[in-house]
Amino acid sequence: MSDDKIRLGGMALANGVLVHGPKSWACAIRTEDGRLKVAAQRKRLRASKVESPLLRGPVRLLDAMAIIPDIKRALPEAKLPFQRPAVIAAMVGSATVLRLLRSSRSVGPAAQELVSGLLSIAPAALALRGSDVAAYHGAEHISIGSYEQGKRATKEHNRCGSHLIGPLLATTAIGNTLAARAPAHLRGPARLGAQLVALAASTEIFGWMVRNPENQFARALAKPGHELQHRLATAEPTPEQIEVAEAALAACLELEQQ
Repeated sequence: MSDDKIRLGGMALANGVLVHGPKSWACAIRTEDGRLKVAAQRKRLRASKVESPLLRGPVRLLDAMAIIPDIKRALPEAKLPFQRPAVIAAMVGSATVLRLLRSSRSVGPAAQELVSGLLSIAPAALALRGSDVAAYHGAEHISIGSYEQGKRATKEHNRCGSHLIGPLLATTAIGNTLAARAPAHLRGPARLGAQLVALAASTEIFGWMVRNPENQFARALAKPGHELQHRLATAEPTPEQIEVAEAALAACLELEQQ
């Protein structure tokens, strides 16, 4: 990406696309009667201002989550991917299995952490696959990628959050395995601390992966996320869905450039 391009992120909805930059966000949706609706606002929380490696990852996550209530206020018709009953059921089911797994003595710590990591991403994978979310996810990648590259991009993007899966699974497994060795009365805080450090570390690793795409280790870490994007989380969008994504992109860039 050239230096004069604004670094953008995004999220697919069940009926639209969110695009956000360092200072602002814009969301475009297609209503049930076929209308295109767009809302754009300045951000209240700006993760781009945070320089500490320990805080950058968690604050970026908070940055993305802080936008969601604003989207629902500005566009009540917006359908978030996690609103679907099947996704909520998957979240409850994963949490229940995780609780049982943690209390089991028949499964070793390393196996517990591996299974726990896979279970934790199941609801997100289901949310991305459902309804039109996968196609809007592809539209998001095509619109942002085309802006960055100056030519038509593919539905896979190397900065997609799915590429965090490899680093996050590895760092979470290591952190929770170490936390499990803490005294019983400190195990809860130790796990919480391990999760925060894992998020921070995986975000920094992800940044290194983006800067070094040809490195073999970076490609190995990105492989699970790329396969998830290619096979499950994205689909080829329709021209109407591309129109929605490009409307969100244009509105976000307009605010960013003011």
